[in-house]
Amino acid sequence: MNSRPIDADNHYYESLDAFTRHLPKEFRQRGVRPVQQGKRVELLIGDRVNRFVPNPTFDPIIVAGCLDEFFRGQVPGGADRAKLMKVEPLRIEYRDRDARASITEEQGLDAALLFPTLGCGVEEALRNDVPATMASLSAFNRWLEDDWGFAYKGRLIGVPMLSLADPAAALVELSSLLERGARIVHVRPAPVPTGSGRGRSLGDPLHDPVWARLAEAGVPVAFHLGDSGYNAFAGAWGAASTFEGFGQVDVLSRLVVSDRAIHDTVGSLVLHGVFHRHPKLRVASIENGSDWLHWLVKRLRKLANQSPSAFHEDPLDTVRRHVWVTPYLEDDLRALADLIGVERILFGSDWPHGEGVAQPLDFAKELSRFSEAETRRIMRENVVELLGSAPR
Repeated sequence: MNSRPIDADNHYYESLDAFTRHLPKEFRQRGVRPVQQGKRVELLIGDRVNRFVPNPTFDPIIVAGCLDEFFRGQVPGGADRAKLMKVEPLRIEYRDRDARASITEEQGLDAALLFPTLGCGVEEALRNDVPATMASLSAFNRWLEDDWGFAYKGRLIGVPMLSLADPAAALVELSSLLERGARIVHVRPAPVPTGSGRGRSLGDPLHDPVWARLAEAGVPVAFHLGDSGYNAFAGAWGAASTFEGFGQVDVLSRLVVSDRAIHDTVGSLVLHGVFHRHPKLRVASIENGSDWLHWLVKRLRKLANQSPSAFHEDPLDTVRRHVWVTPYLEDDLRALADLIGVERILFGSDWPHGEGVAQPLDFAKELSRFSEAETRRIMRENVVELLGSAPR
């Protein structure tokens, strides 16, 4: 039996044609458009320059793990991001799946779930154009299948993106993804855009056909950190109202936004009965940390005492049954295990992003308070349970 770890949070760096290669002609002026500006390439999304990723060529690129100390926020005297930042030429394994499969083997991993980098900011940028959103993400998924695959050599598990902005189109796209072999899908942890300026809860019954199809297929949902649109709340406080991955750090914006998006995402699913209606649905929070779970459970239990008719059971039982989590390295992992069980904690390195670890298995250094059996669950067995089977 293979006992090597499976990384639940790996990334690639998209090529410039990731959203255009398969995009229908009628959307080419409304979707993602790379534009040369002197020596730089910028992205127009819709009709605006988008700086979710400041350098969409990814060359040079930030060195894997170099900002670990900054994001932990635990350096005595403070961590200066500018001094910690290091860059290097784009490496082949960040773009080429054969090279990446070899590196994954060398890193001691059995497999890795691969999430977008640039792609995590596109749905928010297109929130006012639902048809362009659906067409752009469908085109991206075709690119992902071309360049990375959904289960390449049983080692690289590409995670396609699914928007619920158009529920009928989302069901069509999901059915296609399942037929093509998708093992897991990514849904943005945020209110669902409607094109009208108002959002819609992920727990709205309009989305039930999608949740039902996923539950029936045994395919889980990943909610990965990205542009949730929550910077609009920071803007109300006079802070930055748009998300820029590596722009000027706005401390108030970080405080206001924090981990509210994933907190509200999981809360909406519980409060609006998604897990009650679809008891086989499994979801995973990826790269959102875990401290928010303690607050969410406390708040949900208080609401359950105040409005018991709104809940079908103790909300903690619901969370424990349906939600898996990749914690941040600085989180109290033992307290997390006490809350939701060791069986729901996933190993995620965020490699090769600068805020992750330098090598994926560096994550295991944080598990000194866990037994060998518990460590094995976190590093491998829990993601196998989430996916329903081992990668190969």
